[in-house]
Amino acid sequence: MPDLSPVARALISVSDKTGLIDLAKALSARGVELLSTGGSAKAIREAGLKVRDVSDVTEFPEMMDGRVKTLHPRVHGGLLALRDNPAHVEAMKAHGITGIDLLVVNLYPFEETVAKGADYDTCIENIDIGGPAMIRAAAKNHAFVNVVTDVADYEALLAELDANDGATSYAFRQKLAQVAYARTGAYDAAVSTWMAGALSDDAPRRRVFSGEIAQTLRYGENPHQKAAFYRDGSDRPGVATAVQHQGKELSYNNINDTDAAFELVSEFLPADGPACAIIKHANPCGVAKGATLLEAYQKAFDCDRTSAFGGIVALNMPLDAATAEAITEIFTEVVIAPGADDAAKEIFAKKKNLRLLTTDGLADTSEPGLAYRQVSGGMLVQDKDNGTITLDDLKVVTKKQPSEAELLDLLFAWKVAKHVKSNAIVYVKDGATVGVGAGQMSRVDSALIAAKKAERMAEALGLDTPLTQGSAVASDAFFPFPDGLMEAAAAGATTVIQPGGSMRDNEVIAAADEAGLAMVFTGMRHFRH
Repeated sequence: MPDLSPVARALISVSDKTGLIDLAKALSARGVELLSTGGSAKAIREAGLKVRDVSDVTEFPEMMDGRVKTLHPRVHGGLLALRDNPAHVEAMKAHGITGIDLLVVNLYPFEETVAKGADYDTCIENIDIGGPAMIRAAAKNHAFVNVVTDVADYEALLAELDANDGATSYAFRQKLAQVAYARTGAYDAAVSTWMAGALSDDAPRRRVFSGEIAQTLRYGENPHQKAAFYRDGSDRPGVATAVQHQGKELSYNNINDTDAAFELVSEFLPADGPACAIIKHANPCGVAKGATLLEAYQKAFDCDRTSAFGGIVALNMPLDAATAEAITEIFTEVVIAPGADDAAKEIFAKKKNLRLLTTDGLADTSEPGLAYRQVSGGMLVQDKDNGTITLDDLKVVTKKQPSEAELLDLLFAWKVAKHVKSNAIVYVKDGATVGVGAGQMSRVDSALIAAKKAERMAEALGLDTPLTQGSAVASDAFFPFPDGLMEAAAAGATTVIQPGGSMRDNEVIAAADEAGLAMVFTGMRHFRH
């Protein structure tokens, strides 16, 4: 097997014709014979370049609406033949097969077709057959054959040919082969995932996951862990599709926390007023609505100023100058918002380490999708938690009825609790969190921690009493005993929202009545592990 392998003959068959003519011209100028199919051959020929149709090589016409054109021994033999194997060389001579040194193929746009909402039959017609077959053949025979599946690799290919006098190195061909197998793997994954959905199969026997590299990261959660960030190809607004305007590269933890922040703030539609979420280690430090974006940020910041230091700020409206000025008063890692005005960008430009990300809109938190989590030896897959609750869904279970204002705070607290690690307790007053307890093994401890944080912030703000006095409290799951509820009452909560469903619901309801609390059940749980 040679290290350097010359490229004398190329087969080009592409759906995405970006850069096609420039590549064809560059190869032709280097003396490479061009073979092609269908629309690719037509485009190359119209550019004034010499190109031979694959049908002339196979002596077999394209047929069945193009379904059959490259599935032929003279194509696959040219890709698979080992050039240093005498028996292979003899077979090539006997059957009129000429070697193909370079394959340039990108596949039918199946993913794009699905994304456009095409019907079943149209999606089926956009499943490429000949392309993946050729790619896999060429990749297997990378000892001699180059396979290019991505427009982004055209430039690297030409540079490699120039560096090696019209040949490529084995290491280069190996890299192309790995990319090629990843592409066909991702393509098959897209097809199988779509078909499972089309068949309403929520748990197919085999499930495949794929992604495309967005960036390599300096390290993972800790410096000794290697890491990279991959996009799944969806156009959902968020950290994966956002535009970064300034600041150093995002880290693993930045990306994880920014995603958590943006998904949370997307629960609050701009039509209902400005909202802000501040996140630290994937949990909210503070979340608030306000008359202005600045007021929303200030109320969120006042929930837990200590934890907000070095946090992630997410906004549900375009960033303005006044809010940008307030954010820069403390160290903030990332700000993400659906847009930012020029004045805000100018203010942030003075803080070189602050990352500003903008999106095309908010994420649709009601949109269905899948969530994955790796476990030892396997993968857990579930629907995303896109559950929502409205006023009509609430069931008042106590003698005391919550007021209209309390109901609004209850729903606000419920939306936030959905994004807090379990066991979650969230106190809310006047459209702002005033205490958050997250990730504790005991719901009682979460209630105590949230209340203690509120006490400390009351001292810092110079308040006579903590803002948990007269607050609404949300629990992401039911209270198994009255003790957690009583801790919330002791902190000053006057109304409670929880799923219900405990064997001791009657005891908890009786305790709420005795304490003079109003309590509503949602019938929906929001565990977040």
